[in-house]
Amino acid sequence: MPMKKILIFLPLIILTQGCLVFHSVSYEVKLDNEKSGNVVVMVNDIRSDAVNTSELEEDKNQLFNFLLKSDDFIQQMKEEGKMITDRRLFNSEGKLKGNINYTFNDISNVEGIVYEEPFYFLTLGVDDSVISTNGELIKSENYKRIMWDSSLTVLKFEMFSADVSSGNLVELTKYLEED
Repeated sequence: MPMKKILIFLPLIILTQGCLVFHSVSYEVKLDNEKSGNVVVMVNDIRSDAVNTSELEEDKNQLFNFLLKSDDFIQQMKEEGKMITDRRLFNSEGKLKGNINYTFNDISNVEGIVYEEPFYFLTLGVDDSVISTNGELIKSENYKRIMWDSSLTVLKFEMFSADVSSGNLVELTKYLEED
């Protein structure tokens, strides 16, 4: 399963007719104890692969109205054990970025991270591309795993999602100001 299908911000996006794509996503998980804490998720260079005006409007509505503003999104994330404390879209050097902060009471709600003393680990598909981590990346024939020693109080990882510079992707920064 590609990483972008399991990320907090994107499972809802993937289901749209058009599709929002992004260059990378980074997570910073700050632990309060073994199982709870808060997360900062940064989605970089968000674009649409819509092929017509209707799909583009749907992608814009999904991003700017549902994900950014709706209480329904907050409720859906709460049902997943993610209590949203902040969400923003912003222009950074001409690229649309998204930032979401949430708290959690069960580390497994953070993209399936598992705690088994003395380690935290995240299991990924073999095709998922890890850009960086403060943990140790272990690769096998069937999966990749990021492992962190439980002495760490901050777990970090960044994943590559898509080459947004190729193809006919629509840059969405200009629509941020419309909203």
